[in-house]
Amino acid sequence: MSILLFQCKEKNKTNSIWLNSIKVNTFNRIQLNAMQISEIRKNQLNFYKTQKTKNTAYRKNSLKRFQSVLIDAENEIYMALQNDLGKPEYEAFLTEYFVILSELHLMIKNLTSWSKPIRVKSSLVNFPSTDYLLPEPFGNCLQISPWNYPFQLSLATLIGAVAAGNTVVLKPSEHAPNTSSLLAKLIAKAFDPEHVTVVEGTAKEAQELLAERWDHITFTGSTKVGKIIAKAAAEHLTPTLLELGGKSPCIVDQTSPIKLTAKRIVWGKFLNCGQTCIAPDYLVVHHSIKNKLIEALKKEITNAYGENPAESESYGKIAYRTHFLRMQNLIDSTTPIFGGDFNENNLYFGPTLLELESIDHPSMKEEIFGPILPILSYNSEDELIQIINKFEKPLGFYVFSKRNKFIKKLNDIFSYGGGVANDSVIQFANNNLPFGGIGHSGMGSYHGKNSFRAYTHYKPFVKRGTWIDPFIRYAPYPKSFNWLKSVLKKI
Repeated sequence: MSILLFQCKEKNKTNSIWLNSIKVNTFNRIQLNAMQISEIRKNQLNFYKTQKTKNTAYRKNSLKRFQSVLIDAENEIYMALQNDLGKPEYEAFLTEYFVILSELHLMIKNLTSWSKPIRVKSSLVNFPSTDYLLPEPFGNCLQISPWNYPFQLSLATLIGAVAAGNTVVLKPSEHAPNTSSLLAKLIAKAFDPEHVTVVEGTAKEAQELLAERWDHITFTGSTKVGKIIAKAAAEHLTPTLLELGGKSPCIVDQTSPIKLTAKRIVWGKFLNCGQTCIAPDYLVVHHSIKNKLIEALKKEITNAYGENPAESESYGKIAYRTHFLRMQNLIDSTTPIFGGDFNENNLYFGPTLLELESIDHPSMKEEIFGPILPILSYNSEDELIQIINKFEKPLGFYVFSKRNKFIKKLNDIFSYGGGVANDSVIQFANNNLPFGGIGHSGMGSYHGKNSFRAYTHYKPFVKRGTWIDPFIRYAPYPKSFNWLKSVLKKI
């Protein structure tokens, strides 16, 4: 698919020159080449240099306008998510639409105060002075978003970048084409294209975007592609926010209440048909309760999605065929202990449980990102630690236990992006908590005020007084300065 751009308002002479040379394809969209992508970035760069986005009233009005556009388009958003992912309207509201409306409300309410200089304690060495952190935007931002939560994960970071005063080029995923097209239309209604622009395309076009120099790059997706993004950013020393993934473990010890544990694991794992970056990727359960937990998981899957999940209005589908075939390959050599049914025609893949004897199974080689839950057991805490240490630092970490010492021990040992005791996935729901990974699961974080911070450079600034000028720093230096050491040690 070629790069597509909905925003074609001719705001100035420069825009009209390149827009006149573009061919309109059969979908009435504008087909762009690499040179025109470069022109988009230059137009945003020129717009940023006008200082307009640094005006808090301009930013707030832009976000309010966008808020109004999203409220008017609520049903269109649900329909696009249904077409792309088979996402039930209730789930789309809770995990996508509500999250973004909440983020918008928070940004609009607070961006004026968050944009003010922050007074910090001054140093005695600089007396007299007043010291500040001056919040300023990075500048021109590129954001490449994923297909699994194509509305929410496209806009959460975009809203933070706009609130902080940046311009944004958003590249949505081609694997959620309905949502991608809708985002382009809605953003064109709310923003000037020099401020926020949507470019649609494939990996090829993403590479052309990455060839440009940006002031900040955001990517949400796989660790494999994240490395490519980081390498491209390094060419220009561009800061990045990478929200990746990994094999997020879910640990269940012998003290955990089995029924409630199973219910919460099933919800977190099979939400969005398992296509959630922080979903429990594999289960490690104490051997003494493994069989009971497996039976409880089966029961809770049936409670949630019925005897035939393919007919459930609460269960989604795999996003695209290549990913569907990947799910098939993961269970080809294994007989599931539950589920394993699928239909390629409608990309249905049912909730599936695998009982494994070791971590050598194909499902344990990389993040699953689908409705397959491998189940391993452990006998001792040392064995449990050895299993989890086989993998890179994950984005999510879940432990079910009534033993606080056990929970604390695991927290002390393991590093991860975000974790929960006695539930799964819910860390994402609190916008007071930063969301992001560490190591192979990502770098940087966002959500709420952390989104504003993610796209803001806090510029240190010292304002010296002139009414007195202490002599201690000037030459000629004294031969003895023990008195100075004594003073500074007390600071």
